[in-house]
Amino acid sequence: MYLTWRAAALSAVGIVIAAAAGSAGAALVWAGITAALVLGDALGAPSPRLLASRREPPGAVRLGEATQTTLLVRNVGSRRARGAVRDAWQPSAGAGVNRHAFDLPAGEARRFTTSLRPVRRGDRHAGAVTLRVRGPLGLAGRQLSVDLPATLRVLPEFASRRHLPSRLARLRELDGRSAVQMRGPGSEFDSLREYVIGDDVRAIDWRATARRSEVVVRTWRPERDRQVLILVDTARSAAARIGDIPRLDAWIETTLLLSALASKAGDRVHVVAFDRGVRARVSGVSGAALMPAIADRLAPLEPRLIEPDWTSVAGIVRETLSQRALVVLLTDLGAAAADSGMMRALAPIARDHQLLVAPVDDPELREIAAARGGTAEAYAAAAATRHELERAAVADRMRRSGIEVVSAGPDDLPPAVADAYLALKAAGRL
Repeated sequence: MYLTWRAAALSAVGIVIAAAAGSAGAALVWAGITAALVLGDALGAPSPRLLASRREPPGAVRLGEATQTTLLVRNVGSRRARGAVRDAWQPSAGAGVNRHAFDLPAGEARRFTTSLRPVRRGDRHAGAVTLRVRGPLGLAGRQLSVDLPATLRVLPEFASRRHLPSRLARLRELDGRSAVQMRGPGSEFDSLREYVIGDDVRAIDWRATARRSEVVVRTWRPERDRQVLILVDTARSAAARIGDIPRLDAWIETTLLLSALASKAGDRVHVVAFDRGVRARVSGVSGAALMPAIADRLAPLEPRLIEPDWTSVAGIVRETLSQRALVVLLTDLGAAAADSGMMRALAPIARDHQLLVAPVDDPELREIAAARGGTAEAYAAAAATRHELERAAVADRMRRSGIEVVSAGPDDLPPAVADAYLALKAAGRL
């Protein structure tokens, strides 16, 4: 049972009358009358169990975009039902007005729409549907909460796709689809042309030169159908927030941009998210189905406060790749990562593949390291400086081992990794 504002107003009128009369007995009589009316009104309300409800949630939506969910309520009883329904969702689902009044004759149904604008990536779950049916006097009514499970999958925002057109233009240049062509050693033969001053003499095709009586050289293009494996660390370091987002979200944005670029280049893309084991995998998918598959598999991932199992990373690479490929590892650098066996695990991968590691820089650490205020700020600056030096030392060790390291802030990391991919492709290192 629930009370409406009319019951409160009726009680207030009784208090005023009793106070004016100065009689406690009158107050008690009025309270008894009010209670009887409220109880009778609640008992006279139709049962909310005679209202059948069903949710029709949307399948998926990108973070930041608006969508709608529909609630169908049908009156299967023999009496008219008046009241309200509440369509509850998690706060992070960003539900708008979710309370809807209804007036349902017997046998009729109504659809109620609730707007949603999620503020977090992942699976957003619906709460209970609460049905309130008023009595004939509108003083009270009957209430019932029904569990109607529903899930809205919120896909990553993919804000970094704004960088895709410029990188695709550079890719077309590398691919020989524009006036710019690669000279010298490459990975896949493209065509022959006349020698010009500045060409690498190693590119001269002597047989073709003998046939044409003029010096000709080979032109090259990046080899297509290469493999790109993106490893996303979902362990403890992925939970650290850089600005307003966790590291994991920056790595997901990087994965989406690099996957879109590599697939346009004709490369086969594999994505594996891991910590103590494989948490998500996208492999063997190509064409238009690739990006939706990656977004769907990565969307529900949340960081776990555990250390990653670096010994399993080499096994993941061997299981996924059958030839030399580009392996992009999205993880954090630091003394703790190096001591956990990461360097030992990456050494064999770097021998067999082109390995690129992409940590996220924290701009706030640089601000803390530059602060020179009181004693507390000095200690914080010293700690931040030591952390940056440890990261730089690990990155230097990786570079000496032939591992490429690309680091940038959350917004700049996706295009930086895409640029590194294009540079490796231009150099014929893929």
